[in-house]
Amino acid sequence: MTALDLSSPVAVVGTGTMGQGIAQVALVAGHPVRLYDAAPGRARAAADAIGARLDRLVEKDRLTGADRDAARARLLPAEALADLADCSLVIEAVLERLDVKQELFRELEGIVGEDCLLATNTSSLSVTAIGGALRLPGRFVGLHFFNPAPLLPLVEVVSGFATDVTYATRAYETARAWGKTPVACADTPGFIVNRIARPFYAEAFAVHEAQGADPATIDAVLRECGGFKMGAFELTDLIGQDVNESVTHSVWQAFFQDVRFTPSLAQRRLVESGRLGRKSGQGWYDYAEDAEPDEPHTAEKASPPAYVVAEGDLGPASELLSLIREAGVPVREEDEDHGTRLVLPGGGQLALADGQTSVEFRDVVYFDLALDYRRATRIALSASQDTSQQTLAEATGLFQALGKQVSVIGDVPGMIVARTVARIVDLAHDAVAKGVATEEDIDTAMRLGVNYPLGPFEWSRRLGRNWAYALLDDLHLRDPSGRYAPSLALYRHAYASDKREGNTS
Repeated sequence: MTALDLSSPVAVVGTGTMGQGIAQVALVAGHPVRLYDAAPGRARAAADAIGARLDRLVEKDRLTGADRDAARARLLPAEALADLADCSLVIEAVLERLDVKQELFRELEGIVGEDCLLATNTSSLSVTAIGGALRLPGRFVGLHFFNPAPLLPLVEVVSGFATDVTYATRAYETARAWGKTPVACADTPGFIVNRIARPFYAEAFAVHEAQGADPATIDAVLRECGGFKMGAFELTDLIGQDVNESVTHSVWQAFFQDVRFTPSLAQRRLVESGRLGRKSGQGWYDYAEDAEPDEPHTAEKASPPAYVVAEGDLGPASELLSLIREAGVPVREEDEDHGTRLVLPGGGQLALADGQTSVEFRDVVYFDLALDYRRATRIALSASQDTSQQTLAEATGLFQALGKQVSVIGDVPGMIVARTVARIVDLAHDAVAKGVATEEDIDTAMRLGVNYPLGPFEWSRRLGRNWAYALLDDLHLRDPSGRYAPSLALYRHAYASDKREGNTS
């Protein structure tokens, strides 16, 4: 089934920020658009606001004056739901309450034609449950746009349990015809993005709650080492702590309180205290005009080691060997079957985060995973109270010699970036195994929906098939709550890799 013809009227019910944005997308694509809102006067006000945004597009040479005038002529406020009778697609963007949405669609079903596509823009409710109130649930889909809808390209096209594939395909092709990048997914809590993104917030909060590092340091490591556009604390302050926690709580409850999605107590206290982020002037950070910005912990200057001994190839961090040589630090390479690490002149060791803790070993400093060790401007190091000061100083000086700022955090297994990426990869493999979406669509969704530098499967291929499993397995041994237990899908992925390589141990 192809996309809706441009002559087909599209209706948007609910004229808040998201509803206006969706209406503008359909309008600029060329459809006649009807706006309806239960509050008197709001549909007319929304039409005026959309018209003003079209004016700004003309001022920025993104739309011609003629196209603006034609779009305005196609935009009509509706006085009643009955005015939507001839629409071929109705998208709701009303209050996130199941009973409200069900009642709306029951009423719409008695008004529109039987071939009209009905869609919800819900981000947290079950598409199946909303559609369950309908006589013809096969034509009901989720069309989850991201805010602001005119700017962000991603649309999650969600099939409920009863959705007919022909209607899901029509919705998918229509979103694509509107210039969006649609991804198809089954009706699962959080869909793709809000399900798989949970560890990005949860692990940052967990490190903070464990006194491993402060918010500014964790954010800096996620940005400057992990390659994420924003850290978890600054991003949730931007989203709104209440909004972010509500999504987390919704996903957790929908998964029957699965420990992998457990909300953060620290975030709960933030919400309870009214510190909701930028909109309230205080969240993890203080946004008062005279507030001093929080700075990440940065280690003082240390001397680089005279040399390092490389045992093994350092796996995902193998690029470091070239960088160390370029910095003028001699590298002696030794083949070792039992490890990938750097040995420092004082006898201490430097190893990539692997889910273990520094305190378990005689004198080990861990360093965090980086998206790109050459481009990274900051590296996190993890040490215990038993780590010698000489080893920590040599490790610090080594990375400073590579041009990196260094943040020393507590003895946190898996550190910051490594544990975050491993958990994201795990949830992505689990989602594919359960038929939620394809690998390609999950990678696309995470890059476009939350601006990740790589999709989970891109990370997985870069890091090695068993990297995430090994790290999470180590973490699970140290925290047997189940939070870090690798999924069966990730286990199969890693084990299949081992068998192909002849390792059946």
